[in-house]
Amino acid sequence: MIDTVIFTIAGHPVLLIDLISSILGLTCVVLAGRNSKYNFWVGYLYTAALFFLFWNRNLYASLLLQPISLAINVLGHYRWTHPKKEEATDKGALKVSTLTWPQRIYCIAAVLIVAGLWGFILDRMFPEDPHPYLDCSVTVLILMAQLLSALKKWDCWIAWLLVNITQLALHISVGNVFMPIVSGLYLANGIWSLITWKKLYARNG
Repeated sequence: MIDTVIFTIAGHPVLLIDLISSILGLTCVVLAGRNSKYNFWVGYLYTAALFFLFWNRNLYASLLLQPISLAINVLGHYRWTHPKKEEATDKGALKVSTLTWPQRIYCIAAVLIVAGLWGFILDRMFPEDPHPYLDCSVTVLILMAQLLSALKKWDCWIAWLLVNITQLALHISVGNVFMPIVSGLYLANGIWSLITWKKLYARNG
């Protein structure tokens, strides 16, 4: 059932699991951009949908990352709803904060090192992958963006924008039609959320 073709765009089939995961993913980030803790409940469903999507397409490397994404989602759900006293707003929610410049440099270095090593391994294990280093860079950057989102760092939206732009270019390069549309919606939400969280940081800082 999950591989049922719902419709086609320019001759490219869009499966039911593609549509479900796209709707859940967009709902999750829209709720996060609006500072809603309910984004985590949608995130649990999104992780499950991605599991089936990657299983259906034999993308086992991406599938194996879903437990990590789930763990980050659980961490974020707890941090957003159980902030320390000095981290809480008047309503008891976790405040938006930012990384220091040393922390930003550390995050960038971590993404580059992990993505480089992982890309090197995948390039030799799966030579049919046309973009192993780009695939790994996007995946590691997504995990970093998720972690920063879980900690409610404003900088997460910078990471998400980089993810959205890279994914948009990647989907276009391989001839996908449906996913660039979805990536464009993610990009628009990322820009809006970047501005919104900056206002929240200024208000609660």
